[in-house]
Amino acid sequence: MQLTDTGDVVIQAQVTGGEDEAFRAGLVLPLWKWIRLDCYIQDSKVLLDTTWDDDTHRSAFEFQGSIHYDDTDGYFGIGGGKFISGIHGYFGPIKYYRFGNKKIENALQPQSILLELERTHQECREIRAFTKAFLQEVTKSHLLSPANKGICTFDFLRLRGQFEEKEKTCTQAWTLGRQLKYNTLFHFLQAKEEEIRTGTLDMKHLRSILFEEVIGTVFPVDKSQMKITSKSVSLLKVSSCFGNHKASLLLATIHLSFLGQPANQQQGHVFSLIGASGDDRFALMHAGYKHMQGIDGFPKDMDMAYSYYSNVGAQSSTDLFNVHETKQSTLESIYLSNEEDLNSVIDETNDVFQYVKYQAERGDIEAQKRMGTMLYWGQNGLSKDIAAAVKWFERSAMQMKDPSAMYDYSILLMKGHGVKRNYTRGFQLLKKAAAMGSINALNGLGWYHGLVLNDHRNAVKYFEQAALNGSEDGMFNLGIYYLSGKNPDRPWKDERAAFRQFLNASQLGHVAATVEAAWYLSTGSLEGVSQDVERAVIMLKKVCEQNGYLGFMVREALQAYLQGTQQEAFVKYVLAAETGLGLAQSNTAHLCEELNLRYDCQWRYHNYSILNHDPHPSALLKMGDYYYYYSSSSTREESLSLAEQAISMYGRAALAGSPQGMYNLVVLAQQGHSLPQSIHGLFNMSHLDELDTVMEKILKRCVDTEAEEAVTPCSLTLLRLQMGKALRRMTQNGAQLFLIYASTLSVCVFIVFVMLQGCLQRRCRLIALRARTSSVTNDGVNLSREQDGIMGRTYRATGNLWLTENGEQWLWQTSDLAVTLSGVCLCAFWTTLLYHLL
Repeated sequence: MQLTDTGDVVIQAQVTGGEDEAFRAGLVLPLWKWIRLDCYIQDSKVLLDTTWDDDTHRSAFEFQGSIHYDDTDGYFGIGGGKFISGIHGYFGPIKYYRFGNKKIENALQPQSILLELERTHQECREIRAFTKAFLQEVTKSHLLSPANKGICTFDFLRLRGQFEEKEKTCTQAWTLGRQLKYNTLFHFLQAKEEEIRTGTLDMKHLRSILFEEVIGTVFPVDKSQMKITSKSVSLLKVSSCFGNHKASLLLATIHLSFLGQPANQQQGHVFSLIGASGDDRFALMHAGYKHMQGIDGFPKDMDMAYSYYSNVGAQSSTDLFNVHETKQSTLESIYLSNEEDLNSVIDETNDVFQYVKYQAERGDIEAQKRMGTMLYWGQNGLSKDIAAAVKWFERSAMQMKDPSAMYDYSILLMKGHGVKRNYTRGFQLLKKAAAMGSINALNGLGWYHGLVLNDHRNAVKYFEQAALNGSEDGMFNLGIYYLSGKNPDRPWKDERAAFRQFLNASQLGHVAATVEAAWYLSTGSLEGVSQDVERAVIMLKKVCEQNGYLGFMVREALQAYLQGTQQEAFVKYVLAAETGLGLAQSNTAHLCEELNLRYDCQWRYHNYSILNHDPHPSALLKMGDYYYYYSSSSTREESLSLAEQAISMYGRAALAGSPQGMYNLVVLAQQGHSLPQSIHGLFNMSHLDELDTVMEKILKRCVDTEAEEAVTPCSLTLLRLQMGKALRRMTQNGAQLFLIYASTLSVCVFIVFVMLQGCLQRRCRLIALRARTSSVTNDGVNLSREQDGIMGRTYRATGNLWLTENGEQWLWQTSDLAVTLSGVCLCAFWTTLLYHLL
């Protein structure tokens, strides 16, 4: 069923004789209308009912032969596909009655959404007409109203004679009601009147200027309330109407996620559909992601998700040919919550960059390659500089030592990126790089022979060699030859062989191969390949998230964050997060926390990030913490449920290799919570294992995962656990149990006698001090009496000293013996303990 440019419907079918027949319905379908199609097919007869504005138009046709009807094979392609393009509009829902039905039940989307979508499109037509009229009026040399600069004088003012030069007046091109309705746009245009008059601002530029205007004013002074003004929303709607579908996506996000506006799923769905209908990559990924997960009121529908993601996948494949453009960038995994990630971002003044540049200038090939890569792709926070990058690629290649450097430069020569195209020189470098072992160079030789020399036999030979050595490009190109039948040695179409090559290349991240393989999986049209739409969607989502324009958006968000403009960073991360990109979702949640926004903001994006196929461990840990801490303040039943969800989050983080996730599992296991079966396989555990064994296995894996020779919670907990087990084993032996008690007593004895020795030392010092001070005399005292007194006291002191020295000697000897015995006992204890530990 096809639609012509004039609005007629064509129905084509294959009859039992093998021929194709078609007929026109003789209709003229209107634009911007919801049209219902009901098609009935029986034998050779086709009946088509088309309904709009409550009027039904019937068309009937009978083919010359019965229709070849076999729905046990094939697939439905709705809204265009691989072999025929779709229309610019909205499709669905669609219901298929295999055996026919007397009563057809197929309601459209909720009527409120359809009406709102129709109203929004009508409003957009009015906005475009209003803006066009304003621009035309401003650019004309007419007398302008002093009260309203930038617009023509109202007729009633001219008739009252307020302006003498009547030949310079004009009739306003819009009504006062229209001006008041779009008052925000009108004042914005007034402020830009001079730019409009000089021709530097037109309809094309307005959409981006309006969007940038809004980004800087999203947050009010009180950020915790985060109320987006009606002015910002109005300007976003205008930007959307002019075709900037990042604005459509931001409007959808605002309405779906409580971002500064009350939640309104109806409005959110409308702008999601508008953005996707504009073929915007981000809006398409947004719609695909929401249908994939079944969130924000979107029905979970893998077929719908595939239709959106396949569109973005095809665009991403095309984007790769222009990836050197300034608006594209490779996606770098920089998490705002990770200091190491942030420290890896450099600029031209950074010490790391200067060191790499210094090494490159000295002739270090690896440094030259790194300089070329960073400047070509704009990595590590550097701006793209294709010309400078090519010079570094050339310097590394011309040393003729590194085959990968020679390959990189040869491709630039052949494609003419940043350098004048030179097939001859590029081909020579390719041959030398291939001879030195470059697998990519083998694929490059195949590309050169196939496209430039038209030598398909040799092209296939090189592609086969490259594919056998693991080149994803070689696999894809070989698959293309299988699919097209251009291989001189196998001049027939072999879809199964092509699919195998596409699937292998897709596992290595090849975008175009993934699009091809996903198509076969989504349709199940190839013999031996089962239909698996979910797998196709997961594959496509993964490669779509490597899109250069998405990478550039994330790069801009990161740069805004590093420059301190967190508002702009937040908006751009939000746009990327709504596409389903886990990195952007984690960073958006981090900014929600940093900007002190409502907790719903953090919850939304952390929660979304864990829905992804391979979420980042930090998001899983955050959600685990959320469930764990809320379980402590809930009822018993709710607490158990929340604790189970916390264990699930920590378990998934542990499966992803997070030491923190493993440690948290140990803590919960120690509290008596049971661990899921998915954890048992990772740590080689059995349901028969005791708690200590389970904890020990998890902690050992945790210690192995962490940095070597680092004192971490896992290593300390493991030591405590193992010492506890060793002590319990020692208590099972009588002699070793006696040793434990003796060691405990030895510690007490050791402490007592060490304290006693300290007291004796202080006493000796005190007595010696008294003996020295007792010889001091007072003035005016009888010398003989003084001497008698001194001698008497000296005798008594000497006797006391003699007694003290005898006692001290005995105490010293006793304490030395006790400390020695304690040391021996403790050595024996620790030796036994280490034996059990090791």
